[in-house]
Amino acid sequence: MRIGLIGGSGLYEIEGLEITNEVSISTPYGNPSSVYKIGTIDDKEIVFLPRHGTPHTIPPHKINYRANIWGFKSLDVDRIISVSAVGGINKDFFPGHIVLLDQIIDMTYGARESTFYDKESVIHIDFTDPYCPEMRDFIIKASHNIKLPVKPSGTYICVNGPRLETAKEIQFFSMIGADVVGMTAMPEASLARELEMCICGISVVTNYAAGISDKKLTATEVVETMKNSINNIKSLVKEVIKHITIERNCPCKDALKDARC
Repeated sequence: MRIGLIGGSGLYEIEGLEITNEVSISTPYGNPSSVYKIGTIDDKEIVFLPRHGTPHTIPPHKINYRANIWGFKSLDVDRIISVSAVGGINKDFFPGHIVLLDQIIDMTYGARESTFYDKESVIHIDFTDPYCPEMRDFIIKASHNIKLPVKPSGTYICVNGPRLETAKEIQFFSMIGADVVGMTAMPEASLARELEMCICGISVVTNYAAGISDKKLTATEVVETMKNSINNIKSLVKEVIKHITIERNCPCKDALKDARC
């Protein structure tokens, strides 16, 4: 069993992850963001990929999501933990809060290559629940074990970027049920589902979204808040890995069943 870990802004390494190999992969969709670092935590193999490259040079709208996910699949990963930084829309979500995502609103559709099935096969995956329910349970249990407060649900609205949003856009996003806003959850999650992989999303609220507070939004604030939260994220990820079982008992592994036309 191999567990994939996608590091977002600020998460470029995990203490305790003993790297034993680095693999560079060329995929049918081009090159992934970086080499895949393979190591172990608690006797479980981890495949780590920094989403924005090493160093952080790839903006959200330029990430090769298809290559990244395909690379994980080719390395026999069937579960992925995806970590990201987000802006808080829900006024109960403060900077520093950790959110376990359960829903997505995709505003990038059509702007990014978003499927593996755009040629010979016609596939319509069920995406009612974009994140694996079993993985979510593992994370909730892990957070309780280390006594780390985690928001147990949240809707992530994914925008194309790289600019930040206007105040009226955030007002609209709030009206349609978004709790946090970011630029990387899609098509990452749907691509994983197309390859019958489990994926879970853990987000750190690094700032209030536009118009929620009077402060100017800055990338510096995102980086600083992520730095302050990174130890909590690392502790959570290490604890989650302990709980993940070999056998999968979720619908993700059968995503292509009855999905072909």
